[in-house]
Amino acid sequence: MRGLLRSILLMGVVTGGGYAGLRAWPIGEDAPRITLDGDVRRGAYLARAAGCVACHTDTAADGPALAGGAPLDTPFGSFVPPNITPDFEHGIGSWTPDDLARALREGVSPEGEPYYPAFPFEFYAGFSDQDIADLWAALATVPAVAETRAESSVGFPFSIRSGLKPWRASAMREAESRPVLGRSDEWNRGRELVEGAAHCGACHTGRGLLGGLDAESFGGNDDLPGGSAAPSIRAADLTEGGWTASALAYALETGITPSGDVLGGSMTEVVEQGSSFLDESDRRAIATYLLDPETKPSSLNALAQLR
Repeated sequence: MRGLLRSILLMGVVTGGGYAGLRAWPIGEDAPRITLDGDVRRGAYLARAAGCVACHTDTAADGPALAGGAPLDTPFGSFVPPNITPDFEHGIGSWTPDDLARALREGVSPEGEPYYPAFPFEFYAGFSDQDIADLWAALATVPAVAETRAESSVGFPFSIRSGLKPWRASAMREAESRPVLGRSDEWNRGRELVEGAAHCGACHTGRGLLGGLDAESFGGNDDLPGGSAAPSIRAADLTEGGWTASALAYALETGITPSGDVLGGSMTEVVEQGSSFLDESDRRAIATYLLDPETKPSSLNALAQLR
């Protein structure tokens, strides 16, 4: 009996020690403070391109802008996009530009806790200090909403946020959207958007059992939140489906496909709240990049540095 008690006590100590170790595991990096002046118009444009408006606004319920989005139902639980208006109690009014930078580029909260990858911070890692300053300036103009969204509901053991730290070390990938020498400005702009702000791979790439993105990107995903699906957007598949650069750019503006049908599922929201607000040149750049048969999607090519 005493041996059993000792074993149970030892297991408790080991488990407790492991949990304490996870809690103490530091993530994030020290970065210079952001002191740049932001451009409100450019920040608003980036908020559309990056899906901030689409995700953090519950348009189906006619909710206030950026006051919190509709729940995202996944195999790991239901994730509710939070209020990101300037309200001090219910939104991000108490944040600083540096808090926003850390959240977007590293997926770390102001309290130092990791965010779940339902928030596509992996794709925002390349945002510049000016991008952050612009977004911050734009968010400050949004009416503050004193409204708290329902809490996300995540089952055990995924509810233990500290468990995300080893996940980040093993599964998190770093987006690569820097310009490529020898490619046109249009192609590189498309790469910047597709691999970065527009985070196309977040939906159009499959995920493994633990929620990490597949090594082969843009091949489609049949298990999106809510039971919807996203098709392959690899160049060969798009071309076979009758897509041209003009048709794809037009679809990103209107939601209408080459066959005269309309884009459905989550792409409806993407178009209505995001890509339809982009300049024609940016929609064309996205199409040019995706339809280039030599494009090698790189958002999943390298493991992120351990944070």
